[in-house]
Order: sequence, then C-alpha cells, then structure tokens
Amino acid sequence: MSKKYNSVMSEEFKFFAADYPDSPGVYLMKNGRGRIIYVGKAKRLRRRLASYFQKNTGHTPKTKALVAQVRSVDILLTGTEKEALLLESGLIKKHRPRYNVVLKDDKQYVLFKLDKRSEFPRLSMTRKVVRDGSVYFGPFTSSAAARTTLKLLGKVFPLRKCSDGAFRNRVRPCLYYDIHQCFAPCVRDVDSNMYMDQVHRVEMLLSGKSGELVGSLEKKMAQASAEMRFEQAAEYRDQIRAVKKTVEGQVAVIHDRRDRDVVGLAETDAGLGLGLLFIRQGRLLDQKHFFWPGLTLDEGPEVLESFLVQFYGAGRFIPPLIIAPHDVDNEVLAEVLADRRTDSVRVVVPHSTQEKKLLDIARSVARQAKEKKDTITARLQKVLRLVEEPLRIECIDASHLGGTDMRVGQVVFDAGRRDKAASRLYAFPELEGAADDYAALAAWTVRRVESGPPWPDLVLIDGGRGQISAVEKALSECVEPVDWELASIAKGPSRRAGELEDLIFRPGRKNPMPLKPGSAELLFLQMVRDTAHRFVIGRQRRARKKAVLNSELTSLPGIGPKTARTLWDCFESLDAMVEAGRGDIESLPGIGKKKAAQIHAALQGLKKARSS
Repeated sequence: MSKKYNSVMSEEFKFFAADYPDSPGVYLMKNGRGRIIYVGKAKRLRRRLASYFQKNTGHTPKTKALVAQVRSVDILLTGTEKEALLLESGLIKKHRPRYNVVLKDDKQYVLFKLDKRSEFPRLSMTRKVVRDGSVYFGPFTSSAAARTTLKLLGKVFPLRKCSDGAFRNRVRPCLYYDIHQCFAPCVRDVDSNMYMDQVHRVEMLLSGKSGELVGSLEKKMAQASAEMRFEQAAEYRDQIRAVKKTVEGQVAVIHDRRDRDVVGLAETDAGLGLGLLFIRQGRLLDQKHFFWPGLTLDEGPEVLESFLVQFYGAGRFIPPLIIAPHDVDNEVLAEVLADRRTDSVRVVVPHSTQEKKLLDIARSVARQAKEKKDTITARLQKVLRLVEEPLRIECIDASHLGGTDMRVGQVVFDAGRRDKAASRLYAFPELEGAADDYAALAAWTVRRVESGPPWPDLVLIDGGRGQISAVEKALSECVEPVDWELASIAKGPSRRAGELEDLIFRPGRKNPMPLKPGSAELLFLQMVRDTAHRFVIGRQRRARKKAVLNSELTSLPGIGPKTARTLWDCFESLDAMVEAGRGDIESLPGIGKKKAAQIHAALQGLKKARSS
C-alpha cells in the first residue's frame, strides 16, 4: 500500500534530506502551478532526491532545467522496488509529465489472433494480447497492411470469419460461403481434420515457415494435377501465390528462428532517437521509431528503461528476447516484463555478429526519427495563446431530448488523435425536464474535478460565451480550484455545424479568437466538436432504443428484469434471442429446462408477431 507525503509549496524549493524516508517509493516533482513535471522511482528515496539538489553534481541540461522549475515534491511509499516501478509507469502514462520520457504514440499495434481453443478456429485482428490459449502473430505498425494481408489470407484459406456469438446463433450460411471464402462450419457438417489442415497452413505461414509451406503445397498441387483433380490443384496454386505475396516484403535478417525485438539509440542535433525492430522467426516484420527533443545519449540508460516499461505494457505482445544497446542491470525490470508476458524475458546486449548488425540497423532507424514541430497541437497552442501545448484535449457537448434525458458527452484527443477508450457519457437525472445546458455543464465540471487526473490541457466546449462562463464559474467554486485552459466553439451565423465561420471563444475575451476560416486549426477544432456531438447523440439514441427493446422483452411472460439482463449478456441483439434454440437458452446461467421452454415459446410468439 502506498503512503503519500506532501511538501509545502513555496516560491523556491529547499531540499532537506531529513524530510524524506530512505525507502522505496515514487516521487512527483511539481512546478509553481502545481502541475506534475517529473515522476521518478527510487530504491532509496532520500538518496535519489538528494542527488538532484546537491551543488556541482554535473547534471545534464535537461536535469538542470527540471530542478530550476521544482517548487514542491510529493512522494508515494511502496513496499518494494517492483511496486515503485509499476507505480511510476502508471503515473507517467496518467500525467504525461513534461520532463519524463513519454510515449506519445503508445497505441497497441495490430496482431493476428488464431483461437486454437475452438473446434473451428478463426483468424482475426486484435490489438490486445489475452492469455486465453490463442496464438498471436505480429505486431504490425500499419493496420491497413495487416487488413490487406488478412483479406488475402481469407480468400484462399476459407476459415470462418464470424465471431463466436454469431457462430453459435447462425441458422444459414453467410455471404462468405457463397463466394467460397468460408466452409460454413456454423451450419454445415465440415470435416474437422480437413479444417484443421487449413488452420495448420495459416499457422505455418504466420510463424515464418513459408518455405516449408510452399514446398508442401507444390507437392500436393503436382499430385492433384497428376490425378486430374484440377480444381483442387488450382486451389493449391492460389494458396502458393497468396503465401508468396504475403511474405514478399519480409526480409530474412538472422539465421535462427527466434522472436526478438531490437532497440537502438542515436543522438542527433535536435535530440535523441530510438529505433525498434520487430523480428519474428528470423524475418524483419516491421520497424518503428520514436524521438525526444533535447535529450542526449547521456540520458540513454534512463530513456531505455523508461521506454521498456511503458512500451511493453499489459496486453502487448512481448518477445522472449530484447536486444538493447546498453546493459539493463535491473532485475526488477526483467521481473515486471516476465510477469506481463507470463514467461521469462531477457534484455541483453548483442553478442553475435548478426545481432550487432541488427543493432546497427536499429540505430539507423533511430537517426531517421525527427521531432514533429508543426503538429496540430503546437499550432493550437500558438493561435489560442495557451501556456502549454494542448496534448490532451477534452471536448464536451450537452444534449437532451426535448428536455428529457439530459447528458453531457466527453471525448478525448491525445496528441491530435482520438482516444476512444477515454470517452465518457455523464447523466444528470436531477436535471430531468430542465433543458438547462448551463446547469448540465456546471454539474459536469464538478464531477470531472472529482474524478481526478489526468487533467486536460484544454477543455473545448460546444457553445458560445455563455457555456464557457458556466464552466469557468463552476471551476472557481470548487473546493480545490483547478487551473484548466478553456475554449468554446460556437456555430457560425447560419447556425450549421461545420461552417467555415464557426467562432472560437476564450475566457476574458469579448471577441472571438482570430482563427482564419478554413485554417487547419479551425478545421481540427470543428472535427473535435463534431465528434463529441455524434458521440453524445449516438449514445442517447442507443440508450433509448435499448430501453424500448428491453421493455418489449420484459413484457413477455416468464421474462423479468433479471432474466432480461441474462439474455442481453449472452446475445448480441433481440434478433439473436429470437433465432436462438431452446438448448441455447437452457445453457444460460440460472435457467432450467422448464423456464427455457417458457422463454423460447415467448420469443417464438414475438417472432410471429413481428413477421405478421
């Protein structure tokens, strides 16, 4: 369990070693505005913090700039160094401090997932690794390229495409069966041995054994041709072409067939670049680079350790071997990575000549990394006259349906890209019938402050001066006032969303901000506003539709609210419930034979009523 110590905020921070314990934990350095500007961890907090504030310590320029801005330090005590490392990683991701190594592009990359637990496995795309017995292949930094490959494989290896829920409830073959891209094991009697032979071929291809697969297919094609089974020979021919097209962009870079990632660092005039190679079964599958301005190779060990913890997070594919440019003498880091992978992970420097060549390639990739100076967030900081670059933008839109069902939708854009997982819908039953957008925005402000960080760098409000004033007033009345940058976007004179003359307002200004019509900054803010509007309207309609369907369901004999919830949890739609068999309903938790028969009869009656 963590314990928190708070230092007193002052104009100039003075460090006293006796104020801090000499135990494991995490420290949070804050500037004069109370913002966290650096998060670090230490096995011995007192000694680590003392190293920052001792004179003549030979700090790097980055550390000197950091120390000059520190006005307070909070610490969180942990039981072990491992807990401190995990807590540090979570806090960096949450607060994105200015002086930390933060992965702005930390999205999960695309993987291929082969669910081998199923009687008829399915190949699909995913961005998250789940320890459920499935086999994963990748990663691919380009989702478009991954979709193209999946589409190509789907044409010549006719495995099922539908989800498990659709597979269980389907009553007739889908379109993929009609175009000969699926065996339709959902409704047809398919030979499992023949199906698993196709699965084995796909697995060989994605595992890097394309040479063996092509050789095997060529033999089968020749045999089928000799036996005058020309249609089957043509299928083998098409599979051979698909295999060759899939692997033609992959280069063999090492003789063994081990999975490994290679990390290289390179210093440029503008900062520090990091190159990452994804090598699977000895072939270079993909590559990626990252960049941090102002850093040097002197910070390389710190950058490397922070990168490994953040990049190889939970749910990401982690190879058993990571080649690094420096020795990572940190048993705790290896233990954390092994826990996330549920198997051992080795982080080592290159030993063989081939591994050293791979590291050189990773360094070449790192040298190509450059800072994106003309980002949309940097341009917004300039035109809106913000104190800091608005990396995290939260856009809110208040909506109601004729005075009822008052909602405030919140969407989040991180570094210019939407973070769908961070979207929220706030309901305010206490405002039912009020149709008061100002009250809803004020209530949202209170609840958003209560939810805590990560704080937005900019809150964009769908509305004009009145809406922005409502949020500003609510912020000032909070028990602990929060310093947020605010802006609102109002529809132009025509009152139509998306018009070029939409106006942007900021607190303390009577006139709108001077954004040029059609400028990239205004178009981006309009896109963010429209995204929030679609989100809240879509959620409202979905909730109302589900309420209507739920009312229709609970009106049937034998189906109360509890049974309805069980049905919704197991079936994707009311149509799927209607098409379900009695055995499917009987298998649901808490439903026996007698009740299943009653529910099935009621659903069949609903089906007849709908069709009549």
